[in-house]
Amino acid sequence: MRKAERMMKKWTGGALALLVLIAAFGAWRDSAAAPAKTNTANERGWWKNAVIYQVYPRSFQDTSGDGIGDLNGITGHLDYLKELGVDAIWLTPVYPSPNADFGYDVADYRDISPEYGSLEDFNRLVAEANKRNIRVVMDIVMNHTSDENTWFVQSRSSRTDPYRDWYVWRDGKDETATSPGEPPNNWGGYGHSSWVWDERTRQYYYHHFSPHQPDLNWYNPAIEQEFKEITSYWLKLGVAGFRFDAIGTLFEDANFRDEPAALDVNGKPILDAEGHPEIQHVMTGLHPQVHTVMQQMRAHIDSFDTNTFPGTRVLIGETGGRTVKDLLQWYGTSQQPEFELPMDQQLGFVNKLDVAAFRQKIIEAETELGGNVPLLVFDNHDRDRMDARYGDGVHDVAIQRALSTILFASGGASLMYYGDEIGMKTTPPKTKAEVKDTMTGLANWPKYKGRDGERTPMQWNDGPNAGFTTGTPWLPVPPSAATINVKVEEGNANSLLAWYKALIRLKKTVPALENGANIMLDTENTKVLSWMRQAQGAPQVVVSVNFTADAQTVNLAGPQMKAKTARALLKSPGGTDPAKLDRIELGPFGVYVGEVR
Repeated sequence: MRKAERMMKKWTGGALALLVLIAAFGAWRDSAAAPAKTNTANERGWWKNAVIYQVYPRSFQDTSGDGIGDLNGITGHLDYLKELGVDAIWLTPVYPSPNADFGYDVADYRDISPEYGSLEDFNRLVAEANKRNIRVVMDIVMNHTSDENTWFVQSRSSRTDPYRDWYVWRDGKDETATSPGEPPNNWGGYGHSSWVWDERTRQYYYHHFSPHQPDLNWYNPAIEQEFKEITSYWLKLGVAGFRFDAIGTLFEDANFRDEPAALDVNGKPILDAEGHPEIQHVMTGLHPQVHTVMQQMRAHIDSFDTNTFPGTRVLIGETGGRTVKDLLQWYGTSQQPEFELPMDQQLGFVNKLDVAAFRQKIIEAETELGGNVPLLVFDNHDRDRMDARYGDGVHDVAIQRALSTILFASGGASLMYYGDEIGMKTTPPKTKAEVKDTMTGLANWPKYKGRDGERTPMQWNDGPNAGFTTGTPWLPVPPSAATINVKVEEGNANSLLAWYKALIRLKKTVPALENGANIMLDTENTKVLSWMRQAQGAPQVVVSVNFTADAQTVNLAGPQMKAKTARALLKSPGGTDPAKLDRIELGPFGVYVGEVR
């Protein structure tokens, strides 16, 4: 609404003129936000075997020369994404924001940040994506807003303002006329309180994340209604669904009780690296009310244009949780569904090449999710890329082939991060002065250097700034871009990019990989992970992934096999096509995918 307010100030002709202006602005905005024609009406449940590509818009492609990626840059690479085999792109927030957390501090939920473009640019992106059968999924941040959001500006203006109860405000302990006293409770961590004193209204406000991200008060029903209207707004523009950020933190303990101390196995307090007592964080997250909210949000979104697009919207959840039981609850029930695809990060973030751990997580996703579809995730904008978490500096490309095989050849949907397909490397800032992710990178330097390292510009070619921008990129382009880039890899049949394309194509065209059950094979092997995909009426497919830098030989000719031979569908460069399943030879971190016959 800030645009409208600026326009209104130019008009001084009284109430009538203002009403005319408001009407004109509303008509303009409705026109700018005209729904793009969408292709989603022709597929129910498209997400069940989908490849979803996370775009970090700031780092994907700059078309304006300001060094910041934009919506037109994404539109310009839709053909690349289509050729890769992408079904949907998830955009991290592109709303107006002061960028204290690069978009996750939202100032206006119904507009596009000028640094990314305009609503017209967004409409064109959706329309062009639909022409290529690619859907657009928006990020929705419901836990908190920016402290520059109009809601919060009004909330902190007065204790009696109508927006006051939209946020979490509390009196301090032992407050006096000259002192704020102590924060309302011990919520926070690492020696820092999650409460900020506001001198104007003499109360503390709560923030789960940054002080620039005050938490919304979800005990106020007006918040839920507002976000239903916000999601409707973007659905009218043709988006295919939403990824819900940090959804588990929506509610806090209604009685504002202190967090209990974290204790070790001997019952002694656990201290952090700075000697501060750690707490359990049970009062500020995963309260049962969040499931009621998501059931209602799901019902609202399912009912939106239900006669036109039934079953085609998707809700993705950043749900957290440590076990498969934690993950299961986010699907809801058949009577009260919640997310179609809560993000399963338990497999992809094992963070060590441990065959037993990977096998167990795959079994759990197959057998303990009640038939729901898992969404496997190996990378995102908040974690070091795969090279830093799994690589050995020598076999990084081979290791990423192995990991991507698990991502795409296991059952369910797959979420990948921009640049994974070419093997982009984590490149953190070298000095504190270079840090752009000030929210996490400065306070913890040098132990933790923030999240810049996994957000560097997409590497399109070996030219200036890797083809990302003609200006100065907002983050430096890594030296690795000289050899790790799309242009170089498109010309190499053995490149990681070629591997991703081939693997995704198999996921979409081989019936057993499209919808077959996962059955683990050779389950005592601690060096090679092997499994079979089996669908009724279709040939079985076997997959073997070597987790070691040494050559391995495996025997998969067990009783589950309908035949004893196989035809290679995909194998690591230099790999062999075995005549029989009882002797599959794998090179260092080698992969074999074969159709049994």
